[in-house]
Amino acid sequence: MSNGRSIINLIAQRQDLEQFRKKNWEGSFEEYLDLVKADPKVTRNAFERVYDMIMSYGTETYEVGREKRIRYRFFLDPDQNGQDAVYGLDEPLAHLVNAFKSAAKGYGIEKRVLLLHGPVGSSKSTIARLLKKGLERYSSRDEGALYTLGWVDVEDRHSVQWCPMHEEPLHMVPERFRAEVAAQLNAGRGPGEYHVRITGELCPFCRYVYNDRLRRYGGDWTRVAEDVRVKRLLLSEKDRVGIGTFQPKDEKNQDSTELTGDINYRKIAEYGSDSDPRAFNFDGEFNVANRGIIEFVEVLKLDVAFLYDLLGASQEHKVKPKKFAQTDIDEVIIGHTNEPEYRRLQNNEFMEALRDRTVKIDIPYVTRLSDEIKIYEKDYNREKVQGKHIAPHTIEMAAMWAVLTRLEPPKHANLTLLQKLKLYNGKTLPGFTEDNVKELR
Repeated sequence: MSNGRSIINLIAQRQDLEQFRKKNWEGSFEEYLDLVKADPKVTRNAFERVYDMIMSYGTETYEVGREKRIRYRFFLDPDQNGQDAVYGLDEPLAHLVNAFKSAAKGYGIEKRVLLLHGPVGSSKSTIARLLKKGLERYSSRDEGALYTLGWVDVEDRHSVQWCPMHEEPLHMVPERFRAEVAAQLNAGRGPGEYHVRITGELCPFCRYVYNDRLRRYGGDWTRVAEDVRVKRLLLSEKDRVGIGTFQPKDEKNQDSTELTGDINYRKIAEYGSDSDPRAFNFDGEFNVANRGIIEFVEVLKLDVAFLYDLLGASQEHKVKPKKFAQTDIDEVIIGHTNEPEYRRLQNNEFMEALRDRTVKIDIPYVTRLSDEIKIYEKDYNREKVQGKHIAPHTIEMAAMWAVLTRLEPPKHANLTLLQKLKLYNGKTLPGFTEDNVKELR
């Protein structure tokens, strides 16, 4: 057997066609309602989905100085063999997960921008990348399934125009019937179980098609529902589905349409108006990231014009595309920034609105030697890292030097900086107790 044929056979034996069919499920609106009745979690909002995704990896509890702490396994990146693992930041990460938990329960943090704040190289970008990649994988698993809607073409019943914002199919239900529909879908579920909540409105494109079909069918909503198709939605940053990233660039080459979409000038001739939703590209980062997560890289470097859109998106969960009404979005907004930009925000009285709409999560440098060593071991002296073997103890020395640069000189007369490093790393020294170490920190 040729080498090429054996490789093809290897892949043929390992592939999972049943899983492929599940991920590419497509059905009617009626079938989707049956899915929701069987598993209401398919209707979760973005914050609920991110929180459930983190918790699905489990937790570990350990003690530091008679104080219990939680480690979330998700941030050890088990899916990628620890390639993006974050070490030594269990406490800040616990604050971040608590923010997701509060937002998932609707306690107000869902109306805020989550701002990761810390010095350069403290793994802010890594945390955001972990969340984005984790959400991609979670949406492809059975427990993370979510769905979107499309409209069957009236003339060609085999053609479907999918919602450009990948929105929740239950937005199809008219406002006056939503309470009854939700009650029926939640019937038989106890207080501790997940309950369906129908919130949000159709995007401008779907609203246009919906009203057009309603007129065509003389107001018969059931016939409109027959024109709706529903499919499984797989979030993907590369395909620009449910995962968005926005990065500041030169002010002359960037405007707010990158966030909220822009007019498709070629289609204006076809539809006759630039305020027709069919002649608009809903491809801004806020539109793309709907149902998932959007990352703002160095968010406080953005021009003020972009921050207006950011305020509305966080507080009201709405964006304002050009020449359209405010449009509902459902996404986690996470940004990160360095110390100088954050100080500028604090000193700028014109940015008070943004300060009010941010939840700051401090991401400090690692000050524990053993954790710093683990960070370096991800890239060196591992079996899976080819050609990166270095001399013994080099990693320990480099990590020790790095941590020493971060520690302040001890005020205690009998303590050197190196001894302070050892105390932080869990070593014991004569005359120093756990309480002394806590006081030093």
